[in-house]
Amino acid sequence: MNNKLRVKIEVRTVLFFLLIFIFQQSGSFAQQLNADLPILEQYLRRQQLHGKFDSAISFQLRPIRFDGRDSSAASMVVSAYLTGKTNLPNPKVRFNLLPILSSSEYNGKRPYGWGNKGLVPNVGFQTYLSTGFYARFHFLEVQFQPEYAYSQNKAFRGFSDDFPSNVIRARFFYWNNGDNPERFGDGPTSRVWWGQSSVNLLAGPIALGISTQNIWWGPGQFNSLTFSDNAEGFPHLSLHTRRPVKTFIGNFEGQVIMGQLENSGLSPSQNNELNEAYFANFDGDWRYLNGLSITYNPAFLPNLFLGFNRTFQQYNKYRVKTFEGYFPIFEGFQKEKFFSNGNSVEYDNNGQDQQVTISFRYLVPKAKFEIYTEFGRRDHAYNWRDYILSPEHARAYLMGFQKLFATGKAGTFIQLRGEITHQQESNNRYIRYLGLTGNQTWHTHGKARGFVNYGETLGVGSGVGSNVQTLEIAKVSGMNKRGILLERLENNQDFFYRAFGQTEGRRPWIDLSLGLLWDQQWNNLILSGKAQLIKSYNYQWQQSDESTSEFPKGYNPFAFYGNLNLIYRIGGAN
Repeated sequence: MNNKLRVKIEVRTVLFFLLIFIFQQSGSFAQQLNADLPILEQYLRRQQLHGKFDSAISFQLRPIRFDGRDSSAASMVVSAYLTGKTNLPNPKVRFNLLPILSSSEYNGKRPYGWGNKGLVPNVGFQTYLSTGFYARFHFLEVQFQPEYAYSQNKAFRGFSDDFPSNVIRARFFYWNNGDNPERFGDGPTSRVWWGQSSVNLLAGPIALGISTQNIWWGPGQFNSLTFSDNAEGFPHLSLHTRRPVKTFIGNFEGQVIMGQLENSGLSPSQNNELNEAYFANFDGDWRYLNGLSITYNPAFLPNLFLGFNRTFQQYNKYRVKTFEGYFPIFEGFQKEKFFSNGNSVEYDNNGQDQQVTISFRYLVPKAKFEIYTEFGRRDHAYNWRDYILSPEHARAYLMGFQKLFATGKAGTFIQLRGEITHQQESNNRYIRYLGLTGNQTWHTHGKARGFVNYGETLGVGSGVGSNVQTLEIAKVSGMNKRGILLERLENNQDFFYRAFGQTEGRRPWIDLSLGLLWDQQWNNLILSGKAQLIKSYNYQWQQSDESTSEFPKGYNPFAFYGNLNLIYRIGGAN
């Protein structure tokens, strides 16, 4: 063996053992709280307002990872449900079974509800099951947590074929620039998927891995503008923080992903004649996704969290195989620099769909109060002048709060929380486009189609171009909750104004609902239930049989939505 070869081998050996040393210094045990896991995530968020959970966790980048450095009672309670243990003699080498999660839903008459991972818009019963194991050997972390979902998927009264052709074309404009089928096939469906599984290499506060987990970016409690748990998780490579990275200027959390998204391949309407006449079929290609999320917690304002998210997606056949093609998240924010003929079509022909959001979340622990907002823009501006003159173009936003009121009984509080999500196009459409029709809406795109996975939007789940206002009032004690939910949903507002404008006799489709909430913990079992009564006004923009031209009357049915979540911890805590 020559000296040069021996030196190379020795250097590589030293580097290898150095990496092993770094990985082994990566702290205590890590455990993942899946994005929007029923009850447990809400519990931690409340405990943070009480000052009983790590105040450096932003709740803007989920799943939330525990690494053993937070020894608060809230962290230990949740860790016990995830691991079955609170005392880990060797946290760097471990194996534990994950809790069994069951989620069941029932919809009568029409689909309602969102934020349910592998479940789909459905009429009838549907159920979701998930469990698995978590294992760690020093710097290698494995979570195997597959999912099974079954949907009864009954037919229901959907978009009517009685509308004139201009209205039908307006409906298919959004269906052809998105992927949001009314019904997911012609009968019952079932699917087994990798679910909340991941494999990671750990190095201090950083992890590199591959995952099919749902991710949630942004401060929202009921919705998110970029990623939520509304759609099934997608396969992605991820470089992310496991805990806030502490620096002299503050704490940072972040994630970079490269993922693969799929279309549903389904026709949108339940009427095959309409599909044949108006629908642009999918070509079977998959979409490449690149995303970046950064959250900053300033040292001088410890209760403030500032967030920035950016995503790009495009069909893989249009992607150039260069650094810019794999990581478009690092390109500029204006189209002007990317073309030479003065026409943005040259850039838009790349088929890239960009979304950018900025957000903040601010905590007031003394008042047991938090407030947050997220603002997003879907389309590149031509240049800074265009952005300054039309900041509201292609925008969406959400804002919300949570407040806990003491009741006088130790450990019992009144929880008040609410959120507004607005996707409807702004009045800027009257200036930017001819007529009153408007153009694309949030989560749609002319060439990349919808920001979706298998037919469900990755962010806001309440419907394309829809606005929703949610208010919850509950009595809470630990994980237990009794409360009511008030919700108002304005369905597909962009379609309504594109199709009907100021047409007399037609009004927006509005859902008003009242829900009863009940969460309860019994040792190893946690239950969360919701029963929601929904009154629709002008359902599917249709008119009732009694309607006349002189006295127009919308079709206003009642519907019921029920949800039951069960979490069962395998084994007792020790």
